[in-house]
Amino acid sequence: MKKHTQRWVIWVGLAISAIFLYLAFRQISYADLWATLLQSRLWWLIPGLAIYSCSMLVRTWRWQYLLNPIQKVSAKSLWSTIFIGYMGNNVFPLRMGEVLRTIVLKRRHDIAISASLATIVVEKIFDAVVILGFVLLNLGQLTALPGATSFAQLGSLATWAAILFAAGLAVFFAIALFPKPAAQVIHRVLKALLPERFREPVVNIADRFLDGLKSLRSPREAIMIFLTSVLVWLLETGLYWSVSQASGLGLNFRQLLLLNGVVNMVLLIPAAPGGLGTFDAAGRAILQAFGIQPEPALGYTLILRMALWIPVTLLGAYYFVHEGLKWTVDLKTMQNQAELSQNDDTKGSAHEG
Repeated sequence: MKKHTQRWVIWVGLAISAIFLYLAFRQISYADLWATLLQSRLWWLIPGLAIYSCSMLVRTWRWQYLLNPIQKVSAKSLWSTIFIGYMGNNVFPLRMGEVLRTIVLKRRHDIAISASLATIVVEKIFDAVVILGFVLLNLGQLTALPGATSFAQLGSLATWAAILFAAGLAVFFAIALFPKPAAQVIHRVLKALLPERFREPVVNIADRFLDGLKSLRSPREAIMIFLTSVLVWLLETGLYWSVSQASGLGLNFRQLLLLNGVVNMVLLIPAAPGGLGTFDAAGRAILQAFGIQPEPALGYTLILRMALWIPVTLLGAYYFVHEGLKWTVDLKTMQNQAELSQNDDTKGSAHEG
């Protein structure tokens, strides 16, 4: 992505965040909000954060499954890499944490950038299918409430989004199950579209990307990836539950599953790092639809944001510094690192040929 395009996308994201922050904080009594926060029983966050740590362990285990056909990587290495990526998403724009994950894997284990990126794409598609499932299975908790007519179209939107992500997953399964025909088709398309000087490196990158889909060739591995994805989001909802206890809202688990699903759907909207504004407005809107007053609804969302953001970002920052990466790095430098590593990949594959 060119530098001026990056800047344009970043400014659009900031503008979107500003709009959603306005929606999150409008018509709020700040005295009541402050009183709500002071009354919160924050010690309830301790079990919630312990449950959330388990979800990160399951994420690590799942990524091992995805990477195993490419290279065996220890859970310890992947654990810190995931935290670096999450920290990057919370701090850097354009979800550059995913790029950071691929760079760290390249530095540590010499895994091709495009191959590790493919595993992350598969991971995100499985995540999307699961959270959309949460929305569809629990939407009745919301639409049955009086005053929730504004969410009537949410089910239709979630259904179409689920179909879209499921179709993408089906394409990846087809490519993984029939790698040779898929590679031939991709090679033909790339050779038809690209000038000759770009063909070889791009074809090599595509081949490495296809390597990252190898985990989908085994039905057993694919089922394990799906089941671990469900477990990840069930455990993450445990943190939502603990914040509910801390805030005294008494939400049931199905309501929390719906809240988790809707919030993460809204996070697909490009915004400032960490879903600033989008997360907060979505959380408040869903909780108000459940009949909760604006100040407790926003208070819950702010506590949840801090519980999700602070520990992961601090631990990720520790691993980031320990890895020898620099805080002064900008988007262009990150991309140059990725491109340099990717060039090494393509040269290596050319030598192997």
